[in-house]
Amino acid sequence: MLNRIIIMGRLTRDPELRHTQTGTPVASFTLAVDRDFKDRNTGEKGTDFIDVVAWRQTAEFVSRYFTKGRMAVAEGRLQIRDWTDKEGGKRRSAEIVADNIYFGDSKRDAENGGGYSSGYSGGYSNSAPAPAAPNPGYSPAPGGDQFADLSDDDGELPF
Repeated sequence: MLNRIIIMGRLTRDPELRHTQTGTPVASFTLAVDRDFKDRNTGEKGTDFIDVVAWRQTAEFVSRYFTKGRMAVAEGRLQIRDWTDKEGGKRRSAEIVADNIYFGDSKRDAENGGGYSSGYSGGYSNSAPAPAAPNPGYSPAPGGDQFADLSDDDGELPF
């Protein structure tokens, strides 16, 4: 079975960090995620408000570095919980249990009112390897192009 989900949206409030009776950190927050299509009647995109729960180091990371309005990418699994409300009625809630949380915007964009930036700008992952160090022999080509000519290319294919 496969249960993986990745969403990107803005935090609707600051994350709430709590601890279980055994001291395990757990953070909860809600992401406002825009839909990809516009409503026929209003011409506006709808928004889904999706609850997210993060545990342990991921919870501490979220509570330390994310605030209301910040763009976040949450990767994890969808969980459906059944519960009983105060009046005894049966209720059901869907939430994402996040394994990894990433920044969806840059720090500069967040400080300037939360503008969107599509570039990856870091995050916490329980399983992701550390980013590779920059190539010491790399120098951008003139004219702002991000590709450099290879000086030792002999024109042969490696296979």
